[in-house]
Amino acid sequence: MDFPAELKRQIARVEHGLDRHVPAAGTRPARLHSAMRYSLEAGGKRLRPVLVLSAAELFATTAAYDPAADPVPAAVAIECVHTYSLIHDDLPCMDNDDLRRGRPTAHKAFDEATALLAGDALLTHAFSLLATAYAGRPALAQALVRELADAAGSRRLIGGQMEDLLAEKKADATPDELEFIHLNKTAAMIEAALVMGGRVGGAPEDALPALRHCGRSLGLAFQIIDDVLDATSDSATLGKTAGKDARADKTTYVKLHGLDASRRMAAELTATAQSALAGLGRNHAFLAALIAQMAGRTK
Repeated sequence: MDFPAELKRQIARVEHGLDRHVPAAGTRPARLHSAMRYSLEAGGKRLRPVLVLSAAELFATTAAYDPAADPVPAAVAIECVHTYSLIHDDLPCMDNDDLRRGRPTAHKAFDEATALLAGDALLTHAFSLLATAYAGRPALAQALVRELADAAGSRRLIGGQMEDLLAEKKADATPDELEFIHLNKTAAMIEAALVMGGRVGGAPEDALPALRHCGRSLGLAFQIIDDVLDATSDSATLGKTAGKDARADKTTYVKLHGLDASRRMAAELTATAQSALAGLGRNHAFLAALIAQMAGRTK
């Protein structure tokens, strides 16, 4: 397998899907849709939607696979939710950041109110897209909506963000509190990406726990690496403001465990994710290579 070529192919599918399944910038009101597009089209790693597409392809040879079930709308939906979370995370009332994906954040490029509404619109659009794109398969549509709503809800993504804010400048934050933040603020959406892709691809129910375990471990490793990079890299490399965790005195793995222990934990979790994936017994070469790349990323 030519991993760079395959990754390029999957990202191209995501970009085409975003162009097709999100309202054009000129759609009235144009300022709102321009802000939505501005944040979506800033690029990024496209990790979550690529995980959706590649998880769907894992099961392309099973009897339950339906070639008519296109995983691209599900991939677009999860990228919409992810981008909404970044827009809101960067707002002055949250992290108050000026840089995202290598360019000014949405509230800097437009204004705070427009950025807030653009995030709201991306969130609601994700669920509308799932409901309409899979209307011909109502059981699948329901499962996808339920999966994404759970991952993005008050007990997971938003709950993790709340606890992250509460943990700022908290001198006695515990490892349990830190794990809750990372498992929900980051890992929940990566877990959902793999499970949603598996569902679109016709994965049997007994394969879903392995996908969840893989996503949970991968997501936690991803966030730990993010903590390490925030402490060791620079803004130009990251495409976002480096060192902001320490300046905000945020509770991170680096703060609680140190750099070396954080790197060891990330490596162990990456190995766990690889093992869960291998346990599916399918041709997982691309996903395995993607996980390895994530473990060694520098931005």
